[in-house]
Amino acid sequence: MKARRVVMAHILAYHLPMRRRLFALITFVACFAAGAGLLAGQATPAAQAAPPEYGPAKGTLVIIGGNMSDNFGVPQKFIQLAGGPAKKFVIVPTNGGNRNPDGSLRVYKEDDVLAAWKKRGLTNVVMLHTADPKVADTPEFVKPLLDADAVWFDGGRQWNAVDSYMGTRALKEFWNVLNRGGVIAGSSAGATIQSDYLVRGDTKGPDIMMTDEPNHQHGFAFLKHSAIDQHINTRNRWDDLIPVIKRYPEYLGIGLSEDTAIVVTGDRFEVIGRWKVTVHDNTKAYQPWEKPYDVLSVGDVYNMKTRK
Repeated sequence: MKARRVVMAHILAYHLPMRRRLFALITFVACFAAGAGLLAGQATPAAQAAPPEYGPAKGTLVIIGGNMSDNFGVPQKFIQLAGGPAKKFVIVPTNGGNRNPDGSLRVYKEDDVLAAWKKRGLTNVVMLHTADPKVADTPEFVKPLLDADAVWFDGGRQWNAVDSYMGTRALKEFWNVLNRGGVIAGSSAGATIQSDYLVRGDTKGPDIMMTDEPNHQHGFAFLKHSAIDQHINTRNRWDDLIPVIKRYPEYLGIGLSEDTAIVVTGDRFEVIGRWKVTVHDNTKAYQPWEKPYDVLSVGDVYNMKTRK
């Protein structure tokens, strides 16, 4: 490299007019500096922002603890984050149940499913539902998702959505909504389905926090390394995540009150809505007389990576 610099300097000094020599010298120095920087970068890569450990790399999650009153701004925030009421919204009612009590397939009426959203001003909104994962894996079924700006999961029982969409093309396209910078939201079961570990996923009843049914132990993991519970205030579920996080310390437990949501971007979330959110952090030491979780209020911002 040193010899090449000497030769170039010789050429510049004796074979070019003064003005051209000066221009060539400046160009040579700039190119050499850029090349040296590139080589240094290869040896020691420049620091880049690490991908999030918890939330999606792109897009936003709105995770709501149940109920859907318009009085506390939560559905309005979802619509705003999607870009406004004229954007394309897909509503997924599947958590409400795939079968009737007699075993027959449940039929959802699109007008009923979409009525509340149309009252909120949405002009481009469709329903997406199937009880059959083979259908959910077809190109025809996922067409509404290909240009969707936002997806909403209704409440009910979260294992219904697992049965219909886990491992299918539909789940891939849910993720692609986020990858395009879109929004995924849901309330109650629509909140829990976004987590990694699926609490209350047992088909025998919602009082079972940790199922032994292998197909119902995980959600869609839009929020990785998490276990999400809901209705903690109205159903006195404040402490219900304690045994979950004790058994599975790798998860961050998040309990949500009704009409209360966390808005997740990357590894951070903000509490919005009406009331409280609990954070069960197994890495934090608590006194024997303390509840082993922190309680956040509306307006609080929490970093899931740093646990602060």
